Amino acid sequence: MTDAKMALLELVEQEADADLVREMLAFAAERMMDLEIEAKTGVPVGTRSPDRLNHRNGDRDRNWDTRAGRIELAVRS
Repeated sequence: MTDAKMALLELVEQEADADLVREMLAFAAERMMDLEIEAKTGVPVGTRSPDRLNHRNGDRDRNWDTRAGRIELAVRS
């Protein structure tokens, strides 16, 4: 494993500021989901474009259970 992954795992396992770790994981997960949807629709969130390939269909809440604890995500589709 890379050093960065090991450092993150150590933080999670030691419960050193678990809130910060959960916030970082939530931010990264939501950003990755946004990028995936941007790739499918052809435009970023909130942008109108004639080149749009698809349309979004709102969002829903989802809980994601991780080693750092439960993370609440807003899944956009």
